[in-house]
Amino acid sequence: MHTTHMTHSTAKRTLRAELLAARRERPEAARGADSAHIIAALTAGLSHLGVRTVAGYAPIGSEPGQPLPDALLAAGFRVLLPVVRADNDLDWANYRAPTDLAAAGRGLVEPVGRRLGVDAVAGVGAVVVPAVAVGRDGGRLGRGGGSYDRSLPRVPAGVPIVALTYDNELMDVVPTEPHDQRITAVVTPSGGWLTLPAATAEPRSG
Repeated sequence: MHTTHMTHSTAKRTLRAELLAARRERPEAARGADSAHIIAALTAGLSHLGVRTVAGYAPIGSEPGQPLPDALLAAGFRVLLPVVRADNDLDWANYRAPTDLAAAGRGLVEPVGRRLGVDAVAGVGAVVVPAVAVGRDGGRLGRGGGSYDRSLPRVPAGVPIVALTYDNELMDVVPTEPHDQRITAVVTPSGGWLTLPAATAEPRSG
């Protein structure tokens, strides 16, 4: 079991490094065009589902989906953004304007408003999560910090958990480990909103 764990961890690190390097090499204009398609498909999908409150995030660097928080606000959603705690779990705060954001550790930006607690994510209508890659089986490859794997078990079954990726980052499968939380949908520039089999997978548990 230890060997299997190491194999999966190594595979995740290798794939993550390759995809992040590919992101950095993408021309800025291409990233912007892809993000515009992603945002349009995401907001249309959330509206179709009748979602009113979204737990999102603020993409940085070459991540797809910029400018996600402002786009969600413009589409009429209430927006919560994450705050990484010292234990790598996620607290949450409301987002109302770009002035709500401040630089944080690891190159991230975080909301500066009143913290709502780690359980605030349990009351949203959808969660939009970052991903380096997504498998069509619902597997998600993140940055490796484990924050969303700590937070997502608080999200009730049936609430959409949606990742945003570039086209090449949607794969048949990605390497995962038992603690990795599955997602229920992915949005890509060319494919739009795709519901994944994890929507009917086993319930999340802490």
